[in-house]
Amino acid sequence: MDTLSYKTISANKATVTKEWVVVDATDQVLGRFCSKVAKLLRGKYKPNYTPHVDCGDNVIIINADKITMTGNKWTDREWLTFTGYPSGQRVHTPATEVKKNGYAALFLVVLKGMLPKNKLGRQLLRNVRIYEGAEYKEVAQQPKTIDINKLK
Repeated sequence: MDTLSYKTISANKATVTKEWVVVDATDQVLGRFCSKVAKLLRGKYKPNYTPHVDCGDNVIIINADKITMTGNKWTDREWLTFTGYPSGQRVHTPATEVKKNGYAALFLVVLKGMLPKNKLGRQLLRNVRIYEGAEYKEVAQQPKTIDINKLK
């Protein structure tokens, strides 16, 4: 048996092939949609996935304002932040986040929780672009449109 043909291939910055991908968020559930987008950002759908390398695709999310949430999560889901001052604890819900900062901020909060909590996670979060309408600026990159429902 030739053991040299069974070497594990580890991707690095020079050998990674990154693509631009457009996904449509119309009538998708926020958490399920973002988990698939996080896998695209990580590169887990590629055969040369390496955990410590940014080998994922650049993702463009369109129609972010048409996302849904099941149940009463728009008002019942809460997360806390602390300003550092006495009585500086703030409560945020998805509805207040969208009203104050837009849908892009809501997507970034959800995606940040699904990515690694280190330098790699911060780098991966820069590879996503979120638009509330169907128009996007990155047409020069010739992104390909994929159906997010076909991914597991």
